[in-house]
Amino acid sequence: MLDIGAWVQEKREGLGLTQKAFAELLGMPETGERTIRGWELSEHLPTPAKRAQIENLPDTALLRSPYTFDPESADFSFIDLFAGIGGIRYPFQKQGGHCVFTSEWDKFSKKTYAANYGEVPQGDITKIAAKDIPPHDVLLAGFPCQAFSQAGLKQGFNDTRGTMFFEIQRILAYHRPKAFLLENVKQLKGHDKGRTLETILSILEGTTVPEIPETVPMSEEARKSLGAKLNYRVGYHVLKAANFGVPQNRERIYIIGFDRDQIAAADEADICTDIFNRLAMITCTTCVGDILDSNASVDPKYTISDRLLAGHVRRLAEHKKKGNGFGFSVFTKDSPYTNTISARYYKDGSEILIDQSDIGKNPRKLTPRECARLQGFPKEFNVDAVSDCQAYRQFGNSVSVPVIEAIAAEMKPYITG
Repeated sequence: MLDIGAWVQEKREGLGLTQKAFAELLGMPETGERTIRGWELSEHLPTPAKRAQIENLPDTALLRSPYTFDPESADFSFIDLFAGIGGIRYPFQKQGGHCVFTSEWDKFSKKTYAANYGEVPQGDITKIAAKDIPPHDVLLAGFPCQAFSQAGLKQGFNDTRGTMFFEIQRILAYHRPKAFLLENVKQLKGHDKGRTLETILSILEGTTVPEIPETVPMSEEARKSLGAKLNYRVGYHVLKAANFGVPQNRERIYIIGFDRDQIAAADEADICTDIFNRLAMITCTTCVGDILDSNASVDPKYTISDRLLAGHVRRLAEHKKKGNGFGFSVFTKDSPYTNTISARYYKDGSEILIDQSDIGKNPRKLTPRECARLQGFPKEFNVDAVSDCQAYRQFGNSVSVPVIEAIAAEMKPYITG
């Protein structure tokens, strides 16, 4: 008869995980570590659903994942906040950075992250004290964008997702890393007539300490740190993914900063402006066909049904009658680039459908692997750790990797110099 406790322990240890990390990987609550311990001591048994989840985990150690890193070869250290599936981590690791801490709350993103980097991110950053985060040279954060996005509610600091910036602020205030990179939707630039971005920049620069109403939700530690004077040279720019080699009309705002007390600038040169001026000069000709598999080789399950296509056509006509531009979009292999892929792509794929007239079929959705290419992830990146639905969410929420690569290359000399 199978010893469930020993089996759970063997599975966990085979993955090279602590009980806490194992619980995180299984998407368990804060008490999950205690539950895992109880399973291994045979005090109680996992539910059938949890047992099935454990059975589906790989048997090989996560340390064999494709993007593990040798800390001994590191040129600098960084932390990866609101990490998603590690789209910002990969380029900075490629530049010789060692990731010393990761935070991500979504259990499915944790699975993809673990499958690729050999470690399970810690959970909700609002519940992790700054003192429990290791010292680091660079802070990276693609902080939640829904509060500012065109597709979201545009609530900004009135939305708990929008207040995640203040968690970044408290960590910067405590650790004072040499530099940071923040990423968000381009709509942040104009949100609340520019006042939201102005508040963010003033906090990072330490020029003023704005009064944040008590009604704005944030962790107690973040509230207490609001008076801390940061002293960063800060710059921002909106960059388009298509200019960096991926065929997607994805525009995002990038905010970079360098600590004035640690990184001196010759003659008070504007480091950030210089970096963004060079990045803004980069252009590239792209083609959607570069990221596509042949239609004949793609699983028929990605082809949309007659019913769904008819619905798209009907809604397009309704929107056109109202005078707006909403509706589905079909691209060919010769199209220069696609629309921006979003986290809602799993619903109907309407923003990016691929023409299949060459094989006489309805348009189709992108495959998860094509989504990875569209975001510039390397070919070895594991897209199979979760379902297609979750993969679509993850790539829609992720970043354009080549843009981050270019920024990382520009920042490294200042970080390591």
